[in-house]
Amino acid sequence: PLFTSLLYLKVKVKGGNVDVHPTEKALVVHYEVEATILGETGDPMLGERKESQKIIRLKSLNANTDIASLARKVVEECKLIHPSKLPEVEQLLFYLQNRRDMIHGREKKEKKLSKPKDPPPFEGMEIDEIANINDMDNYIDLLYEDNADKVRGSALILQLARNPDNLEELLQNETALGALARVLREDWKQSVDLATNIIYIFFCFSSFSQFHGLITHYKIGALCMNIIDHELKRHDLWQDEFSIEDDPDNQSIKKDYEKTYKKYQGLVVKQEQLLRVALYLLLNLAEDTRTELKMRNKNIVHMLVKTLDRNNFELLILVVSFLKKLSIFMENKNDMAEMDIIEKLAKLIPCDHEDLLNITLRLLLNLSFDTNLRNKMVQVGLLPKLTALIGNFQQIAMCILDHISIDDRFKSMFLMKMLFECAEERMDLELISFCINLAANKRNAQLICEGNGLKMLMKKALKFKDPLLMKMIRNISQHDGPTKHLFTDYVGDLAAQIGNDEDEEFLIECLGTLANLTISEMNWELVLKKYNLVPYLKDRLRPGAAEDDLVLEVVIMIGTVSMDPSCATMLAKSGIIPALIELLNAQQEDDEFVCQIVYVFYQMVFHQETRDVIIKETQAPAYLIDLMHDKNSEIRKVCDNTLDIIAEYDEEWAKKIQSEKFRWHNSQWLEMVENRQMDENECLIYGEDGIEPYIHEGDILERPDLFYNADAMIPSDGAISPDFFSEFRVQNGDILGQHPFVGSIGMDGFGQPAGVPQRPTTAYGYRPDEPFYYGFGDR
Repeated sequence: PLFTSLLYLKVKVKGGNVDVHPTEKALVVHYEVEATILGETGDPMLGERKESQKIIRLKSLNANTDIASLARKVVEECKLIHPSKLPEVEQLLFYLQNRRDMIHGREKKEKKLSKPKDPPPFEGMEIDEIANINDMDNYIDLLYEDNADKVRGSALILQLARNPDNLEELLQNETALGALARVLREDWKQSVDLATNIIYIFFCFSSFSQFHGLITHYKIGALCMNIIDHELKRHDLWQDEFSIEDDPDNQSIKKDYEKTYKKYQGLVVKQEQLLRVALYLLLNLAEDTRTELKMRNKNIVHMLVKTLDRNNFELLILVVSFLKKLSIFMENKNDMAEMDIIEKLAKLIPCDHEDLLNITLRLLLNLSFDTNLRNKMVQVGLLPKLTALIGNFQQIAMCILDHISIDDRFKSMFLMKMLFECAEERMDLELISFCINLAANKRNAQLICEGNGLKMLMKKALKFKDPLLMKMIRNISQHDGPTKHLFTDYVGDLAAQIGNDEDEEFLIECLGTLANLTISEMNWELVLKKYNLVPYLKDRLRPGAAEDDLVLEVVIMIGTVSMDPSCATMLAKSGIIPALIELLNAQQEDDEFVCQIVYVFYQMVFHQETRDVIIKETQAPAYLIDLMHDKNSEIRKVCDNTLDIIAEYDEEWAKKIQSEKFRWHNSQWLEMVENRQMDENECLIYGEDGIEPYIHEGDILERPDLFYNADAMIPSDGAISPDFFSEFRVQNGDILGQHPFVGSIGMDGFGQPAGVPQRPTTAYGYRPDEPFYYGFGDR
């Protein structure tokens, strides 16, 4: 007896989280499917769980969409979302509505790259008869008749081939395929319609990778290339024949010319249909790189570039798409360059056909990796055309411009044009990011400021309170030279922003720009008083009073204005030094805060009034002693220079500083002795590295050369003023002219030696055209 058991499948779907799609206007619904096989008794026998997701695309979502109504509709139609999640769906839709996918309330117009459209029906394939797969034998017989019957038979077979469901059955009919290949090979010159029909049939097969072997077997690809080459040469002959200018005074000649020209246009239309089908077939076959290489060896690039002279948009889309695919290989790119492809592509920009414009820009992007081709793009006048396309094809146009901007010669040609032709309140993120990066280069900054460049930038930034545009201005202000002096006209405008209820990001950039203006002629005292900035600066120094980025800019600003003795005095009297020490305590783990605060102390010890406050009324020197051996080399350098000046003017602190240096020196030597296990006799004299031990602390008073070389001649009584540095330029045994951040010899406008360290560069950014000689690290 045969026994059969009944099995049942139980499927359970459990809804999960709902999220937004990362790139599209869509919601992603996560859910879990649990499938269980049940036996006859209903007991589970086998089960499996699978996590999956459903994407709900929201094509109608725009800036004016009613979010509440759309959310209800989504929840009602998608059973995977529980009604209780309605508020969450509303929130996600609101996020999608305001995401940067929408540019200032309008959708991006830039279209995704799509596959070229299939060739449309044409005269040779349009017949009244409806083909039937059962009549294939009759259609094959027609291929052995005269040209008219061959065209009719091929058109009927093509009608069947255009339905993908028939391809498998046609594939089995070797007689039909062999006959088609033979007729094409023997008679393609006799009839353009016949050649187009048969190539179209094989094109239908080429749309599927599994049928490519069939096309290769009948050598259709090689035959198509021969046909394309022949047709292109025929077109050249036609152009020579129909390019005779008519005589306006001879109406008979004019009439004949018009009649002949119409005939020429008809021939061109049919030829372009044939070219389009043949090229599309080759494009499909070119997905195999070995086949693509064979095409290159048969000069496919030359044929394609030559076809760019046509005016048929659909044919041009196909040709440019093919060229784009080929352009990723250097050999093909070089062939295109030899054919002057840039000049031909320049004629297509701009054009009314959006798809053609899109694919042309993408081909230009591939070619823009080549230096010579980038130069050619500039020569043929593509820059203004590309900048004009930023609105609709922003991303791709910006990428090409970014490549062209690698060469400094071209940056000024379009940067300011892009900036000031943007009429919107906030510029697009890609554009302003590009400008910010350009402004970080000194030469670019000079080009930007030429004429009224800086004035127009400043006017727009202050009008719209744009933090990113102000960031670009801040980058410009960091470069020394004539560019920095242009900012003297805008100090008042920038200072007026400080203290207002401005956006914090905008305020940070304004402060950073002011802090960059280390100009000797600047009357900072007048600026601080006129705009009442001292209370604002002091208030922001309190730990926790503002975000760290803003507080850091305040510290840097204080360091800049402290170069002016009158400003330093004003700040000292306001109680800013204790506030800085308190901030130093709070931010002692942050190297950048520490470095900039120490730099403020460095600036202040140069002026008598503030020097006395720091030395006699604060514990700043003690903090500096603690930091003199910091792991961060930048902090050590600023501390050493500051302590050297303090040691000159205060004998008590000089002893403490010397004692700390002595202790540090001995600890280094003792550690070396312990690690290297030196011979006892040798270590009593000198270490292997020439470090001399000093056993008694009192010896330091007899050995000032431990810290100063013989040339320095610095006495221990501290009787030398800072002016000594401008003459001998020696600190701690280092000649200042060789110091990593020393300036030129002489005094600056604040009475400081010009050889003092410049303000330390912040982690906000570095100057790409200058050495990057330090980094901030953990102590």
